[in-house]
Amino acid sequence: MTLLNHHAEGSASAPPLLLGPSLGTSYALWDAVAPELSISHRVVRWDLPGHGGSAAGLIEAGATVADLAALVLALADSLGIERFAYAGVSLGGAVGLHLAVHRPERLSSLAVICSSAHFNGSTPWEERAALVRREGLAGLAENADARWFAGDFTVPRLVRDHRDADPEAYAACCDALAAFDLRDRLAEIAVPTLLVAGREDAATPPAHLREIADAVPRATLVELPGASHLAPAQCPEAVLTALRAHLGPGAPRGMAVRREVLGDAHVDRAQARQTPFTARFQDFISRYAWGEIWTDPTLSRRERSMITLTALVAHGHYDELAMHVRAARRGGLTPEEIGAVLLQTAVYCGVPAANSAFATAQRVLAEEEDTV
Repeated sequence: MTLLNHHAEGSASAPPLLLGPSLGTSYALWDAVAPELSISHRVVRWDLPGHGGSAAGLIEAGATVADLAALVLALADSLGIERFAYAGVSLGGAVGLHLAVHRPERLSSLAVICSSAHFNGSTPWEERAALVRREGLAGLAENADARWFAGDFTVPRLVRDHRDADPEAYAACCDALAAFDLRDRLAEIAVPTLLVAGREDAATPPAHLREIADAVPRATLVELPGASHLAPAQCPEAVLTALRAHLGPGAPRGMAVRREVLGDAHVDRAQARQTPFTARFQDFISRYAWGEIWTDPTLSRRERSMITLTALVAHGHYDELAMHVRAARRGGLTPEEIGAVLLQTAVYCGVPAANSAFATAQRVLAEEEDTV
């Protein structure tokens, strides 16, 4: 089966995130955002049929958004992705709305950017499809900047991608937009939903996003000043900030893992000692060390404990070592296994370091015996 052209980045073990494009663009629309998102997610961006590297034959005249959603699910299936977060712009956002209504079991969250639950009726899109089938895309591409961006901003590659798209596939995507209207189904959407509107967007004005936000339970709406229709290209930092918050910041998840590994008593003491001066550092630890590294399923927590013990011995951090000896015991390591790890450090970190480490570990293990 021919699949949508796509680009994947980020760890294969990270939570998957699929990014959908706007009509006339390629996955280059996400160039300024996707690499940052790939720090914490397995990011997969895809091209519409006949756009970028996707085959034009994947879509035909009279296509629907449901047809595009089926292609996205086929891509996810091919990559072994069962459930994923999704973010899409314009037509890509419509695909996300369709999935949230018709295949909610596949989505963990949804972000709809500069899009709509309807696109102002069928007539404008039927007329555009007829124009493109008759004259091609050169004329539309000439006016792309005015439709897509505010002010003098432009992204030459996206304009070029618009000009180079397959006219029949582009027209079929117009057919899909002409037939799309999910307004009567929005209240059914149950996944966490973010709406991002560009205040300068004439194609899908903020009112369209407000309409979705009003109908979808517990949806969040963000309006971006200075952004037009292709907000990820024109205002990538603002879009990135909104998506990071929506996709689940690492700190809450990290705090849960931190408590599981270190124990409530230790974390409570650390929080009690927190001051305005140290607050950002504590957030940094929870967000990145515990929210991204310790949650990565590539290594088990037992393996991470062993690695951590070794690193702490190597750098002589014996107070931290005591804390992580306790954590290792909470995680199921036996005293014998901890001793084996420390013996390994005698070879590679030096006997004096291991000697101090054994003394620290013995004290912690003795304390444990006294409490039994």
